[in-house]
Parts: sequence; C-alpha cells; structure tokens
Amino acid sequence: MNALPIPVAILTGFLGSGKTSLLNSLLKDEMLSNAAVIINEFGDVSLDHLLVEKSDENIIEMASGCLCCTIRGDLVETIHGLLARRGAGTIKPFDRIVIETTGLADPAPVLHTLMSDDGLLRACRLEGVITVVDAFNGMATLDAHAEAVKQVAVADRIVITKADLATPRALDALEARLQALNPGAPRLRSAQGDADPERLLDTGLYRGGTRLADAGSWLNAGA
Repeated sequence: MNALPIPVAILTGFLGSGKTSLLNSLLKDEMLSNAAVIINEFGDVSLDHLLVEKSDENIIEMASGCLCCTIRGDLVETIHGLLARRGAGTIKPFDRIVIETTGLADPAPVLHTLMSDDGLLRACRLEGVITVVDAFNGMATLDAHAEAVKQVAVADRIVITKADLATPRALDALEARLQALNPGAPRLRSAQGDADPERLLDTGLYRGGTRLADAGSWLNAGA
C-alpha cells in the first residue's frame, strides 16, 4: 500500500513581517512535532533557540523534534533529497513539510515547482499558502513591493502580526485592502492566539482538485 502524500505548507511574507516568529511558535505545537522545515536563507532567521545538533551538511534536528534544512540549490532536489533520506531511514521520519520562503520571494515559482514536478506530485500534496502581513508596515510594503502583493494574492490564510502597534484606523484600512486583494482567504491575528496550527494547516484546501486547477490557471496567467 502506498503511503499517503505528505502535506506541504508554504509560509511566506515580506521582510520583517514576523513569519519566522510565527514559525517558531508553530513548531512548538504537537501538530508539527514530526515536521521537516525548509528555509531558504537559514543565516537570516533566528531559530537558534530551537537547535540541538547539526546532523550533517544541511539537516539540523531541533529541540521540538522537527528537522530543519537550508535550500542548497534547487527546491525540487532539496525535497527529493529529504524524501530519499526519509525512505532510507537515514533521517527521522517526518509527516509534513513546511517551506519558509525569503521575504523578497515571489511565491509563484515555489507553487509552480510543487505542482509541475511529477515525482513531487506523487509524493506530496500542497496543503496551502500562509502569508504573514505586518499590521504596522503592511500598507507601505504593499504600496512599494509587487512581491508583497503577490504573497497576499496567493494566500489561503493571512496572518496579521503587530496589530498592537497599528492604530484602529490603520488596521481597518489594511484589513480592507487585504480583503480586496484576496477576499477568499481568512485573516487571523497572531496576537489574539488564533493563528494556531489547526486553523492554518490540514485544511484540505487542495484535496478535491478544484483549488489545484484554480492555482494552475493563476500561475499560467502570471507566467
């Protein structure tokens, strides 16, 4: 019997939005205790307090029990390498993959990678895109950077951080803009504790195939 496809979640958000802080919080939850985490630029994130030991060139085991690796080259090779080592038993088994993109990343190529490689399509399933938006700087960031707009546009869940630093008027304006950019994505606030794994992960968004078709159309139009 073939194993069920491994769910893959993409965590994105512009520089300084707080996505690494959110990731740190999520990794402490039992739901991600057997996760593999792929980080684009490991040197730029602050996961140090979770690290236990470096087991080889790119795989690090964290105190949470998760595995963390940096992308060295192509994302497809990185995921296939993780899957191969998992199958060979040379790393601990994992039941979920979380990919944290760089702050300047356009998420479309990552989505395209997951949806176009036959081997990954057999082994993995896209679980959803989580986009982090900074309430204090979010409006200015959306004004200045097309990547930030794309990150919001493809999100399945939007997490608003630093809401306590924004005025009610500014927060209302940001909420309205996010609604206009992506009316279908629920918006959660990390400060209120509602950005927990159960509301961000395992939502079944792409299991029926419809969302994959919609996402494929969006990516083709963007290309």
